[in-house]
Amino acid sequence: MTLSWFNIVRLGLVQMALGSIVVLTTATMNRVMVVELALPAILPGLLVSLYYGTQFLRPRFGHDADQGGRRTPWIIGGVLLLALGALSAAGAVWLMGASAPLGIAAAVPAFLLIGLGIGAAGTNLLALLAARVDNARQAAAGSAVWIMMIVGLVATAITAGILLDPYSPARLVAVTGGVCAIAIALSLIGVAGQERGPARPAPKREAKFTEIAAELWGDTRVRAFTIFVFASMLAYNLQDLILEPFAGHVFGMTVGESTQLGGQHHAGALTGMILVLLTGSVLRRWLTVPTRVWIIGGCLLSGISLVALGLGGQQAATWPIAANVFAVGLANGAFAVAAIGAMMGLAREGDEAREGARMGLFGAAQAIAFGLGAFLGTAAVDVMRAIVESDAVAYGTVFIVEGAIFLVAATLALRITAPRKDMHSTQMVPGE
Repeated sequence: MTLSWFNIVRLGLVQMALGSIVVLTTATMNRVMVVELALPAILPGLLVSLYYGTQFLRPRFGHDADQGGRRTPWIIGGVLLLALGALSAAGAVWLMGASAPLGIAAAVPAFLLIGLGIGAAGTNLLALLAARVDNARQAAAGSAVWIMMIVGLVATAITAGILLDPYSPARLVAVTGGVCAIAIALSLIGVAGQERGPARPAPKREAKFTEIAAELWGDTRVRAFTIFVFASMLAYNLQDLILEPFAGHVFGMTVGESTQLGGQHHAGALTGMILVLLTGSVLRRWLTVPTRVWIIGGCLLSGISLVALGLGGQQAATWPIAANVFAVGLANGAFAVAAIGAMMGLAREGDEAREGARMGLFGAAQAIAFGLGAFLGTAAVDVMRAIVESDAVAYGTVFIVEGAIFLVAATLALRITAPRKDMHSTQMVPGE
């Protein structure tokens, strides 16, 4: 059964649910630990690293779903695990107020559950989309579900922010419980009946995960695409935690102004995602933009915009930083969702269903790159500020290196998205 746009949007409800829960754990609880409880900022950083650490298991989650032939139980089970982890994390934060060691001890398994839930649900959600969305719609479908995730992030952040004022540990647990309940309901609505009808055949033989992993890594295109995903997502996230400090140190922006600048980046990313969605759906009859153009063009524009940002700090008094940051976001958003569409296309190749294992491999590369990027970006700025006196040079060097990685990723994308021909057929790689 090929998914209609209505059913694609329904599956987007699951992505919205995942984002809604995660934003509470990575943003709200992070702030409470550092501000209200006056704990070291490294604590939430280490807890989030536990979540990222579990993403090595994504290929295994996808493989096991491939073998079973159904993804819905994995999606629902993952959302339930995520909700349990989030509630446990809220309880752990409450406990930290009475006893920091006990609270931290309780937070460790909670964040492990969060990571396991995200891995199981997120991997198999994308695998389900890969298996049941037409090739021509994949980039647009990726845009749609990611836009819905952003809507979930924004809606939860605003609503939770209102409900948590004035803050108390009990309020945090209650709000988290309410968000989790809504997320579970949305997920059930999203997956209901989505696996009805004929699907691609499940693997004909029971295969060990190690065998499948070796087969995947032995596939030169899968390996090349995994490396591209890692490189591009590493570059994507290197600036995440340093953009607003850069605005403050180099451009003299206040907290409110730098927050608005971060909003410019998100607005640009959302615009890029919408452009990919429109050209793959509403405007497709009049304007067709191949997915590979979005991927390569997005990486090139990201690299150029970041190099410009790095150099612009030298001319802070006159540099149009808001427009520059919007351009970075626009390029980031377009390439990211187009790359997800290409992931789905490559994941569904072959005669047997291997979408879960392949999507798990790509998802693990993405998640690990995100975690590593956040750490390396901040560490690199600290090192550069210790070496050079100029903040503009320190931050600018990191942005330029980030831009260079994007340009390398564009070169990788150019190679792996090129048309492929053989003696018997003309086969285009995913995303054409």
